[in-house]
Amino acid sequence: MRMLPSAIRSQISVAYLLARTTDTIADTELASVEIRLAALAALRAAIKGEGNAPLPFALAPGQGLPAERVLLERRAETLALLRGLEESDRRRVREVLEIIVSGQELDLTRFGAASAARLTALETDAEMDDYTYRVAGCVGEFWTKMCRAHFLTGNEPDNGELERQGVRFGQGLQLINILRDLPRDLRNGRCYIPRQALAGSHLTPADLLSPANEPRFRPLYDSYLARASSHLAAGWNYTERLPRKQFRLRLACAWPLLIGARTLGKLRQENILDESRRVKITRAEVRSVVLRSVYLYPFPARWRAQLAEVSAP
Repeated sequence: MRMLPSAIRSQISVAYLLARTTDTIADTELASVEIRLAALAALRAAIKGEGNAPLPFALAPGQGLPAERVLLERRAETLALLRGLEESDRRRVREVLEIIVSGQELDLTRFGAASAARLTALETDAEMDDYTYRVAGCVGEFWTKMCRAHFLTGNEPDNGELERQGVRFGQGLQLINILRDLPRDLRNGRCYIPRQALAGSHLTPADLLSPANEPRFRPLYDSYLARASSHLAAGWNYTERLPRKQFRLRLACAWPLLIGARTLGKLRQENILDESRRVKITRAEVRSVVLRSVYLYPFPARWRAQLAEVSAP
């Protein structure tokens, strides 16, 4: 957030805080699915300016992470920041949050009764694409609209194409999360790998609970890694199409793409059904990505080659 240009930093920060607040509600295990859905509906109405977002008392003080507790306790302040935005920016923030919350509600409804003993899976790739759009792809769309409103000149390439690439940018990052968190999600009863795709590989969602089945699953898993890599390439093209003088914005886009590409590289090498071997990029690696991208920015050819270099086997 600190790297974003000042013209859009506060708007995107407010959207981020509210999205993290709704995500905290959706993910908490302190309340039933029904209570969480009611809390999301209340906050959704407040975001739209139709209420004051009352939440069940136990949701805030019961949070294990202090930051999440603060998000819930101070939601009224975040909503006040939203109301303080210019009308056009407020509308854009509300639009993206409406989509994000719809994805969170769909996820809760779909997986509400799921457990390791009662696995629930997405059915089709179309459902996966819809989910990744709702919780992340729409953010790339929102980001583009915000940039266009505040400092893109109108002389840039076709904005429709830029927004489509922005959607793929977000979907790629979310798909990496799905692929990285697969073992943990499975043990919570959630399988984001579609049932139809698994059946095509003669697998069931339950088969993925055993690390011994990784060799059978690997070809299908690698196809999703390739899809995520393709989305990241679209995101890199998106970043390259932004005005070069907007170096803060371009760096803010480049960092998650480069970190995502490094994550994909590690996922290609691990037994991704083994919960004990969760892939994680270290702080030192993040620092290396940040420093190297800043150093290379004055050298356009070297800058452009970064994603390909990180993505190379």
